[in-house]
Amino acid sequence: QKILEKYHDRFTLQWEGVIGNMCAPSQAEWERLLTNCSAFLFYGMERFMSHVLLNWLVAMNIPKCRLVILLDLVRSQQSYQRITNSDIHKSCLRIALERPTETAMLLSLTGVGSVIATQWYSSLEENAERLETLFENLLSSGKTTGQTVHVLQK
Repeated sequence: QKILEKYHDRFTLQWEGVIGNMCAPSQAEWERLLTNCSAFLFYGMERFMSHVLLNWLVAMNIPKCRLVILLDLVRSQQSYQRITNSDIHKSCLRIALERPTETAMLLSLTGVGSVIATQWYSSLEENAERLETLFENLLSSGKTTGQTVHVLQK
């Protein structure tokens, strides 16, 4: 929340989304947010694709969304239990499509211009540091996404 407030005025007054853990967005809300944005940020628990329906995503056309940032792959006891219960109803192929590289490919096929995503599990604190670095470089310094990713890799 602090990071969003810090950078709110630097890039847009049209922030829109769902913040917090009070309710999970419906598939219709995910669709509305993705199709009406130029950039999309997911900062949450487990795999992003475990939150959206695969059939729904692959049928989407979202070329207005130029950048998707996925700061996912964070695990807690509660999220692990949720994902474990969800995964037992999925095929191995379906679970494989939720991995970071496959998720980036699927988003790219729907028309997203660039995808920045974590590749392995980390903590909320580590992802907060990544978000701060992303916003500092993309919004304050005006670096390109490629330049910003190089900063993250260092």
